[in-house]
Amino acid sequence: MNLLQEKLEKYNIPQQMKDKGIYPYFRAILSEQDCEVVINGKKVLMFGSNSYLGLTNHPKIKEASIAAVRKYGTGCAGSRFLNGTLDIHEQLEARLAKFVGKEEAIIFSTGFQVNVGVVSCLTGREDYIILDESDHASIIEGRRLSFSNCLKFKHNDMDSLEKTLKTCAPDKIKLIVVDGVFSMEGDVAPLKEIVALAKKYNASVMVDEAHGIGVFGKNGQGVCHAMGVTDDVDLIMGTFSKSFASLGGFIACNSVIANYLRHNARSYIFSASATPASIGAANAALDIMLSEPERIERLWDVTHYALDGFRKMGCEIGPTTTPIIPLYIRDNEKTFAVTRALLNEGIFVNPVVSPAVAPQDTLIRFSLMATHSKAQIDIAFEKIEKCFKQFGII
Repeated sequence: MNLLQEKLEKYNIPQQMKDKGIYPYFRAILSEQDCEVVINGKKVLMFGSNSYLGLTNHPKIKEASIAAVRKYGTGCAGSRFLNGTLDIHEQLEARLAKFVGKEEAIIFSTGFQVNVGVVSCLTGREDYIILDESDHASIIEGRRLSFSNCLKFKHNDMDSLEKTLKTCAPDKIKLIVVDGVFSMEGDVAPLKEIVALAKKYNASVMVDEAHGIGVFGKNGQGVCHAMGVTDDVDLIMGTFSKSFASLGGFIACNSVIANYLRHNARSYIFSASATPASIGAANAALDIMLSEPERIERLWDVTHYALDGFRKMGCEIGPTTTPIIPLYIRDNEKTFAVTRALLNEGIFVNPVVSPAVAPQDTLIRFSLMATHSKAQIDIAFEKIEKCFKQFGII
């Protein structure tokens, strides 16, 4: 047996969970990603999707995706840098830049590739990348690829951020990178305070709006727009895999930064470009965001309803104010067991365990779509209360 095989055979945590009947991953869905899905031939209420506006099966988006395939084919067979730029890429980039309030936007093949490519290439060896300790894994991976000094501050703690900034050499680049909405905890970054500190210490700011676009603001322009800090944030990242009901991502910034990224972000230069189907779908989703603001209103209506209900139930949900609601379990194995029990009761939720969160912070991630009804949420309340009492959580 070679050394690699010997090492990897020791990794048997998934097998242990499977033996106990509580392995919670790769649950095959046999239907559209909607409020109700089919798993193992059984209808299940979906509270584990990031499709915040409920657009993944919208007929206009399907039609736009199919039309793009008919005109451009199924793929671009190359990177944006070479033969993979279509006119629809450029058209959508112009629309996205206007949508979030920046000069330019650049579309990457996935949101993960945006953060990996952008964070890793903007700063040099003597510069600083400053992260919130709860930033998304894609931001962390981008930092790992950078030669810059990496510093972290306590989650949403502005005193900690300022102390971190004070340690930096004043004549070096300082890039603060934060999630606008944190994907597991559901809380929002204090962007006004972050921007104020960035100005005080001559730092730049990048905000990951993956879970903010389509959720915050009248037309879903995101947290930066809703907080009035768009002009003070240097880079705004977005993804197509949530509210845009597609696959891909983008970075929006001024023309100087965009020019540098187009010629230096390796995950952009050396990856095949986003498919015509993905671009067509995202473009149609943007149309719907702009023309149907009532979807966002409905999303917030069911969000407030669910937040109130979980608090009344006695669940620990932390400081979330968004459609991402963490139900804290604080035990890895129990989190898996509760997830399995809820699926048996017809409720699909996602388990979040270490290393995605600290071992003492494991949780069930309950997320909402604008298309959820309050009746469906009531059913979830009933089943969750039953399971949480069964496991001694409430």
